[in-house]
Amino acid sequence: QVQLASSGGGLVQAGGSLTLSCAASVGSLSSLAMAWFRQAPGNEREFVAAISWNGGFAYSESAKGRFTITREISKNTVSLQMNSLESKETAVYYCDARYERAIMPIVRTPTGYPYWGKGTQVTVSS
Repeated sequence: QVQLASSGGGLVQAGGSLTLSCAASVGSLSSLAMAWFRQAPGNEREFVAAISWNGGFAYSESAKGRFTITREISKNTVSLQMNSLESKETAVYYCDARYERAIMPIVRTPTGYPYWGKGTQVTVSS
């Protein structure tokens, strides 16, 4: 069982930045792939970014060039630096995890991650 605690959400003006963090209750992140999804009211959960167990990463088209996903294995944390935020990106952001040790394409679907954090609200004002 993996427990995930996300933090760092809040209110920011359009064009501003936020950094989200996710702490995982595991022995080592080196056996986990972790991802960020977001869900706005009335919308489906949407892939934002992910980092694989061996450090590979992927972004949604909207996140490329503005968001950066990183991890600190020594602290069992994954962060998402978000720049140039837009009002349409207002949503609850979820940190997710899956055990992974094989070389494979990064999973971009929410059903591929069995472990979910509670989410953190990001509100971007226009």
